[in-house]
Amino acid sequence: MTPEEIADLVHLRRARDRIDRDYSQPLDVQAIARTALMSPAHFSRKFRSAYGETPYSYLMTRRIERAKALLRQGKSVTDTCLAVGCTSLGSFSSRFTEIVGVSPSRYRDHDHRDLEVVPSCVSRFVTRPRRTPVAV
Repeated sequence: MTPEEIADLVHLRRARDRIDRDYSQPLDVQAIARTALMSPAHFSRKFRSAYGETPYSYLMTRRIERAKALLRQGKSVTDTCLAVGCTSLGSFSSRFTEIVGVSPSRYRDHDHRDLEVVPSCVSRFVTRPRRTPVAV
């Protein structure tokens, strides 16, 4: 690996950490690319190559992951949508259903008591949304 490739990975990791930390904030690819010190197009290509999904897809996966946790606590779908940084309830519900397989209200109403006896680190892994990797 060349020094330039290593530097790119460091910048990509910084951008991914920002997504993980600021998922509820208004983020777009341009803002995240600035964190990585790259142009938006170059950043998107590099991010997809390194992590197997686009930056926006990764952001939405983080948002849905957090939304699942809030819904398991009994929060309303609208409050959850806003808490994770989504501005459109319809888009949030569509994306949630696409990734999780059930609507947010149906997920909230499901019995999640089986997760209460599982350590939180395992619970986070088991309930993490899974996406099909993007072909490079």
